[in-house]
Amino acid sequence: MSDKHLYLVLYPNYSLVASQLEPVSFAKHYAQGSTSFWGGNFLFVEVDPDFRHDYFKIDDAYEEVKPHEDGRLKSTKFVSNYRTLEHIDFDALRTMFYCNSFGDCIELIPGEYDPATRGDEMRIFLDMNPTKMVALTTYNFTEYGKFITDPATSIGAPVMLYTQVDFHIDEFLTQFEADPFLPISLPGIHSSRLRDAILELRSTPGKKNKGLSLNCPFDKISYKNLRRGFMFSSHEKTKFYPLIPLDIVEKDFYKFWKAV
Repeated sequence: MSDKHLYLVLYPNYSLVASQLEPVSFAKHYAQGSTSFWGGNFLFVEVDPDFRHDYFKIDDAYEEVKPHEDGRLKSTKFVSNYRTLEHIDFDALRTMFYCNSFGDCIELIPGEYDPATRGDEMRIFLDMNPTKMVALTTYNFTEYGKFITDPATSIGAPVMLYTQVDFHIDEFLTQFEADPFLPISLPGIHSSRLRDAILELRSTPGKKNKGLSLNCPFDKISYKNLRRGFMFSSHEKTKFYPLIPLDIVEKDFYKFWKAV
């Protein structure tokens, strides 16, 4: 099965895709080589090609993953576009590929999450898959995952992928007092709305979470404005992909860096 790959597309759509293309070629095809290309940030993770789940007809898809008559490799065979993340075993997830609109990628490897790093009073999370939302919260990465995947939580899902925006709450409030029209690095969210949400969380005992937007503008946010990494979370398990430091990105992934 070495000539067949399995990719879980995480953003902008939610698909499990079989392909003959290596990851970098798959990214180029998805971003620019298809008639239905995507023009923003693109995120996917390579899945163990031997992974199986009764929900997916992976072997049936593999039967169709073979070269075209003219010798071109089969680029995409969609296995499923529905409830994909929910039925993936975290242990089957391999390297994550964060790609820009040109198809240039950086490769993110699973790692450990350290909750002690810069313990902010509040954080801004982007819910990316399977729901899209921007949330202001007092939870850290793992606490937020427990909350958003809790069956009792009406705004979540059994399995979630989310990331954090690099944002300093106190610094923002100080700047806002000087300039109420201060632009912020959260597309679609006015600075006054963010200020009001911060004050509401601070003044409401027991309130831990406040929605800021019913959309996730991941495709409009620079890699430089993200913090920590990407977290897969269920109510029982997590898998974390830490971001690569910017100096390493510039050194090792220069083509991607030029477009950041």
